[in-house]
Amino acid sequence: MKKRLAAAAAVLSLAGCSFDDALSSKVDYKSQGKSMPPLEVPPDLTTPARDNRFVVPETGKSSATLSGFQAERKEQAKVGNSSVLPSVDNMRVERAGSERWLVVANQKPEQLWPIIKDFWQVNGFLIKTEVAEVGVMETDWAENRAKVPQGFLREGLGSLLDQVYSTSERDKFRTRLERTADGNGSEIFISHRGMNEVYTSPRGVAGENSQTIWTPREPDPGLEAEFLRRLMVRLGAQTERAKDLASTPAAQAQRAEIRKGIDGAELLQVNEPFDRAWRRVGLALDRVGFTVEDRDRQKGLYYVRYADPESEMAMKDRDRGFFSKLFGGESKLKPEQYRVLVSQSGDAAQPKVDVSQVQVLNKDGATENTKTTQRILTLLHDQLK
Repeated sequence: MKKRLAAAAAVLSLAGCSFDDALSSKVDYKSQGKSMPPLEVPPDLTTPARDNRFVVPETGKSSATLSGFQAERKEQAKVGNSSVLPSVDNMRVERAGSERWLVVANQKPEQLWPIIKDFWQVNGFLIKTEVAEVGVMETDWAENRAKVPQGFLREGLGSLLDQVYSTSERDKFRTRLERTADGNGSEIFISHRGMNEVYTSPRGVAGENSQTIWTPREPDPGLEAEFLRRLMVRLGAQTERAKDLASTPAAQAQRAEIRKGIDGAELLQVNEPFDRAWRRVGLALDRVGFTVEDRDRQKGLYYVRYADPESEMAMKDRDRGFFSKLFGGESKLKPEQYRVLVSQSGDAAQPKVDVSQVQVLNKDGATENTKTTQRILTLLHDQLK
């Protein structure tokens, strides 16, 4: 039996290499954890309504089917009887280049926090980090099981083959919530980070001699848009309306460029008003993976930590297996504190209302023009251009 299973898995790994890339039907994540933790409400936040997803509807029939149960749940949602899908009508998607974020009117971050946490768990993720006071929630690394190759063997073996086959990709998502300018609504940002498993030794025969490392891959705006769409539906939007609002925007002219400041230090010029530049910089920091410890919108400051991959300590750290560091190993590379300053360009007398600038300062708030600050600007530019 074991030989047959191994042979089936080998044939499937060679034959099933293509799959449908339509995100709406090909996103099915499974977290690395064995079980999901119970829903925990952060301190001082409102307890979410009791979930009725597992309550069997009274259909009046002597027998029940899965399709009938799902149809009943859809009808409940339409008439507003479901506490799982609270209706939020005042939603819109803001866009800048490939970036999108969701604006929800009349719903404060503390009201949406438990709903968003439950949203990620229902979609197959474990919550790794929660910082309610900063409004940041991050999932653990998870595998998109929809990318497991399909075929007659896959369909025949089903869940049994799921235990022995995995993909070479892992994804995680960060959600950041901010209050709108009037203080009564929320802005929701979803950013993606991905990793690929890459072979560092010949793949001729799978065995002890085959070695791999996990390397970063580019953020996927399509995945970000897909989960924004799903979140809109979770908050009560019609499926078609959510799809239209979260659709891919047309290509636009370059919106950011690196320039020299008056003092000779490099800065990033963003061709956006301060409000939009502030949002985009925050999303860029999330995409790249910075640890945002705090922020002060009035001063235009993000307080972040960054571990320079080109530092001497990082070079020594590379000798260790990346897989072990990614999934539980301890790295000796310690992130340093920096401040990212977003301000309106120009002086007080003649401000340029449609242009903003971004500077990287040290932990004391002083200007620096080091290789590390230049590298941070380059990372932000790659996301904002």
